[in-house]
Parts: sequence; C-alpha cells; structure tokens
Amino acid sequence: MTANDDTPDNYEHRERPRDGRNRFVRSMDNVRRDAEAAAYWAEHRCTYQEIADRFGYYDRSQAWRGIQAAKRDVALPAVTKLRQTEAEQLDALYLMALEIIERNHVVVSHGHIVYGDDGKPLPDDGPRLQAIQTALRIRDQYQNLHGLKQPAKVEHTGGVKFEIVGVDPQDLT
Repeated sequence: MTANDDTPDNYEHRERPRDGRNRFVRSMDNVRRDAEAAAYWAEHRCTYQEIADRFGYYDRSQAWRGIQAAKRDVALPAVTKLRQTEAEQLDALYLMALEIIERNHVVVSHGHIVYGDDGKPLPDDGPRLQAIQTALRIRDQYQNLHGLKQPAKVEHTGGVKFEIVGVDPQDLT
C-alpha cells in the first residue's frame, strides 16, 4: 500500500493480533496504518470518525488511539537517546562516588590532620558514608530511568459495614 492509496476501499477492518496472554499487540500492518492515519489527520485535520472510516478502524476511539500510538512511535528514538544520555551521566556520577568510597579519609580539625595515640591519622568515615548514600541515590535514579522498580503492592483485609441512616433495619426484611 503506497501513500497515495488512501481511499476507503484500500483499507479493511483488520484483526488485531494478540500475545500469549491474550493482550493486543501491534503488528507491522497496524504500525504502518497508524502512521498513515496520523499523516493524513495532520494534513487534513478531519474528524476521528473520518479517519476510522478511511483507514479501517472499528470506531473513532480506535482511530484516536492509533494516531496517539503513531505519535509515540515518532518520539521513541528521541526518548531512547535521551535515556541513553541520562544513563551515561548517571554511570559517570556512580563511578565518581565509588572512587570516593574507595579512598582513605582522615579526620581534619582546624586545618590539621588528627592523629591517634599510636601516631597514625584517625580515619574519617563521614565522607565514605556520604558517598555510599550518594551512590544509592544514583542507583535509585537509574532504576527509575529504566523502569526497573516494581509498583508497591497494597493488600487490604477486613470487611466493609454499610449503615443506612434513617431506615429501620426491621423494615428491610
């Protein structure tokens, strides 16, 4: 199908393929149709019902969803590049935090190193602990960026008691 073949006779209602869990998935035909419908809609600014009729969608809401999917498809390479750039920056920051964690830090007071009774500089764990917290925050950001966090599952037990005000329970039986 070429870009000029946009007459209603060239499109028919297409079955939407499903995955193993019986959820709808987008086929390459549907991706192409969504892109053509979005281009047509952008050029002609017609109604979604007209798009549905012309491109073989079942109804105007499916036409709208197809155009929205085409918009996401266009933005996907840019979003992927942005995620990659952000991930590289987070990786660099994480490496800096690891370098700080691995360094030996000594206690400094009034510009002078503080020595212990044995004559050795006293170790300062403060910078290392701060770097560990920073590294954990960076990992958290990385997980958010890539959608690796699972949503919290909330379970509720118990019952619900309904009370009808102004009605005698005896009258309900």
